[in-house]
Amino acid sequence: MNQLVTKAIVLSRTNYGEADRILTVLTPGYGKLSLMARGVRKSKSKLAGGIELFSVSQITFIKGRGEVSTLISSRLENHYAGIVGDLDSIQLGYELLKLINKNTEDNAEAGYFDLLQSSLAALDDSDVPLALVRLYFEANLLVLAGHKPNLVTDAGGRALSANENYSFDASNATLSVGNQYGAEIIKFLRVVFSGNSAKALARITKAEKLAGNSQPLVTAMLRQYLRV
Repeated sequence: MNQLVTKAIVLSRTNYGEADRILTVLTPGYGKLSLMARGVRKSKSKLAGGIELFSVSQITFIKGRGEVSTLISSRLENHYAGIVGDLDSIQLGYELLKLINKNTEDNAEAGYFDLLQSSLAALDDSDVPLALVRLYFEANLLVLAGHKPNLVTDAGGRALSANENYSFDASNATLSVGNQYGAEIIKFLRVVFSGNSAKALARITKAEKLAGNSQPLVTAMLRQYLRV
């Protein structure tokens, strides 16, 4: 049997039988996997410590003939303990796992793993506001799915003006003259959608406030284009 080794992040865990558990994990090279962890709920299981939520683990598995493969071994590489120490962080962490699980297929590209790993690291960092973690994750999830707002020209093709305020139409991801978003927010959104890390975004002046003001645009796009 071919044993395959990869990094993995657990997205969900479902109890099965008396002592087993079925895991859904995200990996950089094998996409999303369903794994049977046999005996993992037993007190002396060697697998249990390596499949914690909000962690990056190294796993060894055997590819199954059907949809479910078999987990052979697991070793914790990085546990983001700062997340589990705060209720708000835990809640947001669960939301990130659920959202990426709903919006990835079995052959998910490595970018989804990288995004989730960097988002969990940001969520673990007390210097990065939760509102900014959410905005960073959701904006980059949209980009990975091929959806990015036009923050350069308006719906009529005219360059956006620093002297105008704009409203956003999620159906075509464009801005039109309105009263919702001013130049400061639009400039911030350009940075958010340009691949900068959450840590880098946190260094922007008034980042937390700007994240809150920018969130409605990202939420509108999520509801329009992704499964939420």
